[in-house]
Amino acid sequence: MTEVGFDASTPLARELAALTERRRYLNEVTVERPESTRIFTVSNQKGGVGKTTTTVNIAAAFAKHGLKVLVIDLDPQGNASTAVGVDHTSEVPSVYDVLIDDFPLEDVIQKSPEFDELYCVPSTIHLAGAEIELVSQVAREHRLRTALDEFVKRANATDSPWDYIFIDCPPSLGLLTINGLVAATEVLIPIQCEYYALEGLSQLLNSIQLIQKHLNPVLHLSTILLTMFDSRTNLANQVAEDVRAHFPHEVLKSVIPRAVRISEAPSFGQTVISHDPNGIGAVSYLEAAAEIAGRAATQKKEQR
Repeated sequence: MTEVGFDASTPLARELAALTERRRYLNEVTVERPESTRIFTVSNQKGGVGKTTTTVNIAAAFAKHGLKVLVIDLDPQGNASTAVGVDHTSEVPSVYDVLIDDFPLEDVIQKSPEFDELYCVPSTIHLAGAEIELVSQVAREHRLRTALDEFVKRANATDSPWDYIFIDCPPSLGLLTINGLVAATEVLIPIQCEYYALEGLSQLLNSIQLIQKHLNPVLHLSTILLTMFDSRTNLANQVAEDVRAHFPHEVLKSVIPRAVRISEAPSFGQTVISHDPNGIGAVSYLEAAAEIAGRAATQKKEQR
């Protein structure tokens, strides 16, 4: 009987070898803590671009490196809360109570079972009516920022400050998203590598500029992440090329591929970082997180 050998020249073999090399690189990477808390709003008014998936997996990637990370679920669907495995049933204290009833963030935070340093402010069904209720609130655009500023200040006075805070916004430009943008210092936009990828992006960028001008002058677009990337298609490569041409400094080199494990992880109440830690999805998000941290470290060295 002829023994069948493993052909190292096949596309699958090359792909596996590349993935192994990427894992080896990640094992050697040190992700530095930021000098102060970095607050990201993850936003894109176009639905289905991997916004929530990006939020929770980038957060989990940092937590895996031992950094202290908080996810604020500002989307009434509560998908980010589901993905990090925290309770978000209707009776649970949530971000709704922070926005409408002035609850301190400490009163609604839950610890994720995934990592010791991963926490979440959950969203519940009550948030669905918050857009209407916020209209009559005093300083309605600043509700989350006020709570978050006080929260970060209290944490900084202890030996355990927060390293990263990620705010997952709904796919719209209503008052919830505005609260997210006003509360943050940086914007992370996931862009799907498919047709119409840039559709609606100009409106989001205009909104960011308006918020910079009138509500939050420190807000800036720092990061764009290409998601659902399929290198086998000309379309995906063309979209990636177009986005990089428009935003040469903001687009990460790391890209997130289409992967079944990424999509199925939330059904297990997990991020892909825990669900399939050695898979292509987890590796890609870990690379993206390392690049986000590395960029900031490089910029600080250049400024010095």
